[in-house]
Amino acid sequence: MYLDWLVKDRATWNELKKRLDPNTPERWPSDWNAYVQEMNSKTEPLTLEVGSFYGYLREWVGSERILYMFYDDPKLIEDMMEQMLYLEIAAIKRTLKDIKVQQAAFWEDMAYRAGPLISPAMVRKFMMPRYKKITDLLHSYGVDVVFVDCDGNVEQLIPLWLEVGVNFIWPFEVAAGNDAVAMKKKYGKDLIIGGTIDKRAFTKGKEAIKEEVMSKVPFLLEQGGYIPSYDHWVMSDVTFENYCYYINLMREVAGLEKLSF
Repeated sequence: MYLDWLVKDRATWNELKKRLDPNTPERWPSDWNAYVQEMNSKTEPLTLEVGSFYGYLREWVGSERILYMFYDDPKLIEDMMEQMLYLEIAAIKRTLKDIKVQQAAFWEDMAYRAGPLISPAMVRKFMMPRYKKITDLLHSYGVDVVFVDCDGNVEQLIPLWLEVGVNFIWPFEVAAGNDAVAMKKKYGKDLIIGGTIDKRAFTKGKEAIKEEVMSKVPFLLEQGGYIPSYDHWVMSDVTFENYCYYINLMREVAGLEKLSF
């Protein structure tokens, strides 16, 4: 738990900024060649984490203070985002020079159930040019699946992300009003969707789980560009029996053999 926020003003930011040097030796595995060999020998797809332009800043500054900071000290916001861009670009170049990955991943958590925490205009001004520099770099290395993890209602953010090459969004929380079926009909194969299975159904029993799955999963699977999963974490009051039922229902929908638990 936080005792205090790391960044309160420019002085505290300048102290943190010293720790965001991509060339710090401790940031990288000591035996890089062995690490490269290990990663490139894996058979499963690899994902490269490429950071954040809002989420990390919010973790450093605090949810309330950062919203005021966009108005009170936009130059400080710009400086923090530029340092993140510098760090991310350097890390991507060094990694992708040697390691083949299939997906890159941002983490933002910049929305709540009524929409984004900052306006689309602010996203366009502060974030989109920086996203574009990263996605252009990723595309130059053949990475064309660019993921973002963002809670809350993301409907207003989807077209902005797609415009700059971020094309895979998760978890599409149902409680926040996200309608994956409507978004897939609107954006088609341009948008890869993950999540979408309402976590609240799992405490209501098997019929509720079945209704939730069958109301969207068959359609979304047929459209393509869909990876079904919980719309975030599994809650602690979900029974093992209900979760096993969900797993086998999903396997049945996908034409796979059921598992024995």
